[in-house]
Amino acid sequence: MESLFDERSQEILKAIVYSYIKTSEPVGSRSLSRKYNFGLSPASIRNTMSDLEEMGFLEKPHTSAGRVPTDRGYRFYVDTIKDIPHLSPAELESIDQHYSEKAVETIELMEVTSKILSSLSRHAGIVFYPKIVNSTLTHIKFIKLLPQQALAVLVTTPGLVHNKIIELGEDLSQEKLDEITKYLNKEFAGLTLRTIRERIFKKMQEEKEHYDRLLRRALRLSEKTFAASETGGDVYVGGAVNILDQPEFAGDVEKMKAIFRAFEEKSRLVEILDRCLAEDRNYILIGAECQVEEMQDCSLVTHTYTSKEGVVGTLGIVGPKRMEYPRIIAIVDHTAKAISRVLTRPSSLS
Repeated sequence: MESLFDERSQEILKAIVYSYIKTSEPVGSRSLSRKYNFGLSPASIRNTMSDLEEMGFLEKPHTSAGRVPTDRGYRFYVDTIKDIPHLSPAELESIDQHYSEKAVETIELMEVTSKILSSLSRHAGIVFYPKIVNSTLTHIKFIKLLPQQALAVLVTTPGLVHNKIIELGEDLSQEKLDEITKYLNKEFAGLTLRTIRERIFKKMQEEKEHYDRLLRRALRLSEKTFAASETGGDVYVGGAVNILDQPEFAGDVEKMKAIFRAFEEKSRLVEILDRCLAEDRNYILIGAECQVEEMQDCSLVTHTYTSKEGVVGTLGIVGPKRMEYPRIIAIVDHTAKAISRVLTRPSSLS
């Protein structure tokens, strides 16, 4: 792309994108000549801007004399970013202090992470945790709540804890639940939840007379515990209301409705974030690149987060295309590293 126009044109394009990000106002040639020492007259800058518009990097909104970046203009700007700023010590601490030293309950960790991203960026924070059935079981424990009710606690290899209340169908003591726990950990630890479900289903189809009472109870509780959904995963969105503060959307009710529809229809977000899982780096989608009509006025900056076993999921920030990309990249990078450290620690459930 850089070969399509000379270095001075590139610098003018970068200056226009930067100015528009800062002001949200269309950029004119006179303002550029005053702010930047290009060594060109406003007329020469104006001619260069016309050339950039013809090449699809800029567009002129309505009757304004100034111009704004197109998706292609933003893409050039993003692809040529060289310096990522350091977050302040206070910002680093605000991220790190939210993560504990212990195994973390899945929903809590994902919700906290989405809120951290939104708070620091003033945009929407988003976290994608894929199908739980693909996770590997580390440990399971049953805790009695009521005479016929227990809490099933599953720890999976990323170091996440999944809680589920199950109906026992009979009054089991904590001692009996501990026996069942011991058997299930011996039988299933180290297997994926999908494999566990398949094995349980197979055993349940066999002659029940072949099993003693403890094993029958264990299979029944396992069936209830591992009856996880086969859906594409969970998406957590924090700070979506921040979209209302952006000039691009504040005066356009239809744009706002479209974006909130995309946030509500989690399957759309799963499609986007699932694509980002293959990228072990910052992955940025701008406008139409999201391939979701409701998000054509937004950009998405993402990064994968990992555990000892590899990539777990994706997190990122959704905001207007006119976002401060270097700073957003810094926030996403550090948060991805922070959550990865949590998921790399050994689980502490016993």
